[in-house]
Amino acid sequence: MNYRHGFHAGNFADVLKHVVLMRVLTHLNAKETPYRVVDTHAGAGRYDLGSDEALRTHEWKDGVARIDRSPLAPAVEALLKPWRDAVSGARALYGPEAYPGSPWLCRHAMRPDDRLIAAELHPPTHKKLVQAISRDERCKALAIDGWNALRGNVPPKERRGLVLIDPPFEEKDEFATLEAELTAAHRKWPTGIYALWYPVKDKLAVANLLAGINQAGIGRLLRLEIDVDRPDAAGGLSATGMLIVNPPWRLAEEARILLPALTERLAQGPQPRYLCEPIRPDG
Repeated sequence: MNYRHGFHAGNFADVLKHVVLMRVLTHLNAKETPYRVVDTHAGAGRYDLGSDEALRTHEWKDGVARIDRSPLAPAVEALLKPWRDAVSGARALYGPEAYPGSPWLCRHAMRPDDRLIAAELHPPTHKKLVQAISRDERCKALAIDGWNALRGNVPPKERRGLVLIDPPFEEKDEFATLEAELTAAHRKWPTGIYALWYPVKDKLAVANLLAGINQAGIGRLLRLEIDVDRPDAAGGLSATGMLIVNPPWRLAEEARILLPALTERLAQGPQPRYLCEPIRPDG
């Protein structure tokens, strides 16, 4: 595996992924019963935007830095607050150039009885993940393949929670693997929330993923995408998406407030777009 998220930490795709993640966790926190999060491709847990990796790409300047620039509309800020609070918490602990990854965000949001399983196979990255979360007894950082982590941890004993699936998409068949692994996990735990991140580089691959999930009979989906119209995106990333299985009630309503504002703020070209599409919402 050659992927290193440090080059991309805090970019526009991270902003979408992490804002949506914090909204889902906020909804999970609305009920008293404990939950478990399984983060299949966890990464380092937190990142330094002043590192050599981050400074080679400067992707965060068109991501989190734009959101930092000034407040958005009050309704948008109300929904951004859990994510903003978590980012502020990471900066307070580790300095102004810190940016929290998904395991750190989960750790920040969780309550005393909630639990996190975070998997990361790459040894140096796993070492950083351990440093980021392992002192917290609610969290386990596993040095295993993310798909094995998914297979071995659903359904969780809490029978309530979230699976975050954010693979590196280095392999040509990654979308097919994602479809197969989600379908198998959903058969074992059909009531769980699954949040899938994906790049929008190959629109046919995205369409095939959605078609396969639909054919598997997985209902209640929410598809969220933003395209920042990045002018130099040849070989890079201009658009990103999240597919939420069993989205919490009102998440689609929240996304209709968040996505237009985020797309406008993060736009790099004249024709940005967003998509908020519930699929079989009553399925």
